[in-house]
Amino acid sequence: MPSIVRSESENMAAPSAGWASLPAEYAIPDEAPTQVRAQEYCRRLARSHYENFSVASWFLPARLRQHFFNVYAYCRISDDLGDEVGDAAASLQLLDQWESELNACYDGSPRHPVFVALADTVRRFQIPKHEFSDLLTAFRQDQTVTRYQTFRDVLGYCRFSANPVGHLVLYLGGYNDGERQGLSDYTCTALQLANFWQDVSVDFAKGRIYLPLEDLRRFGVSEDEIRESENTPAFRGMMKFEVARAREWFAQGMPLVKKVNRELAIDIELFRRGGMEILDAIARQEHAVLGRRPAISQARKLALVARAAMGKLL
Repeated sequence: MPSIVRSESENMAAPSAGWASLPAEYAIPDEAPTQVRAQEYCRRLARSHYENFSVASWFLPARLRQHFFNVYAYCRISDDLGDEVGDAAASLQLLDQWESELNACYDGSPRHPVFVALADTVRRFQIPKHEFSDLLTAFRQDQTVTRYQTFRDVLGYCRFSANPVGHLVLYLGGYNDGERQGLSDYTCTALQLANFWQDVSVDFAKGRIYLPLEDLRRFGVSEDEIRESENTPAFRGMMKFEVARAREWFAQGMPLVKKVNRELAIDIELFRRGGMEILDAIARQEHAVLGRRPAISQARKLALVARAAMGKLL
């Protein structure tokens, strides 16, 4: 994993065993950096860790760009604390420390550069703390829950793992009403489902299955088939069903694009189309995702960006 801000490393506290498994720059420093250096940290983290976010940021108005970087940096590190440590007990401990920094952010005394930068975003856009802490609920759940009996249970996970991100984007765009948040929830849940269906083998290697167990039973699919990467007709039939269900959720969220300003709409549409492209990639390989992670080609990514750019200009 690439480094983020080497210039801050001399201020970092000695990492615990959990922090030691992550980039040194993630650790909570003994002293808070300046606002300028904290913002630089978030910019570098966002631009170096997620290609699609960097592309989307091209279409953001300049006044919002740094705030999106700040929010992304929080989400990125939070996710890594839950997913990249490799030890459930250590992850839970680190997530507790991270939430303590979130509390300090709202109390006015953060030390980590992400929260120093984020404090300004929180004040300007009046973002409730629960929109950030809900994400930590999902990442804690990943340490203790590895199977979901029903689709409703999966949706309950998405309520914490995905939907808060959409709310945060809306807050930055100046929207905090329930109608837009509800439409955003459909889109964010659909994106989460698309990622789950793309990463069945990846998640299984981490000990997790996000496919509802009720669907495995319904289609006659066993965990052994997933373990052995056997793309049986039964498994592919189940995935076809799951992909169709995710498309329905994308469709229910589509009206949001027409209910926000044009600048924000372009970014929402870019991410929606990206999620749909994942589903299309799954369908192109006949829903055989085990052992073959469906990917979006560079040409298709460029086409998505070109269409978004056209929307910006028209």
